[in-house]
Amino acid sequence: MTPHSFNRRQILSGAGVCGAAMVASSAGMVLPASAAANFAPTKTMRGGANNYSPNAPIVENLGTGFLMYGTVLKAVSGEPLSNIRIQIWAATGRGGEREPSNHGSVLTKADGSFELEMTQIVPNFGQAHGHLAYDDPEFKTVFLRPVMNSASDTSLRADFVLAPA
Repeated sequence: MTPHSFNRRQILSGAGVCGAAMVASSAGMVLPASAAANFAPTKTMRGGANNYSPNAPIVENLGTGFLMYGTVLKAVSGEPLSNIRIQIWAATGRGGEREPSNHGSVLTKADGSFELEMTQIVPNFGQAHGHLAYDDPEFKTVFLRPVMNSASDTSLRADFVLAPA
């Protein structure tokens, strides 16, 4: 085995990589496998409850061409929540957010995921966006209003982390 000498550039470069890894770890970007989960509850978004219609029925779809999807997890543990009712509504080619045929609910699957196919969302007040709600009594109510990057997007993701009521 031959000894290897390091120059100043190699030492500084190695120190920079180690420092970046330590910063990333403390910022939550890299977690050790043994770290305890700590999922913060989702906060209600401003405007999320606009045109909300309580008790929207469970539906198979609200049209075709656009997919609203996401996951529902339990706060702190990050455990997937199944059989959770998520309400979805939006302005679409069929009409505005108040249009009853643009409102519906779905139930989450065993892995906490949900999805609902619907008619393409169209801009409303200048922005293409959807509305989602969790409002059953087991967890705290959350209203979301995610905005699409482009009005031509054909899907929108919204995730919930629910805290007990």
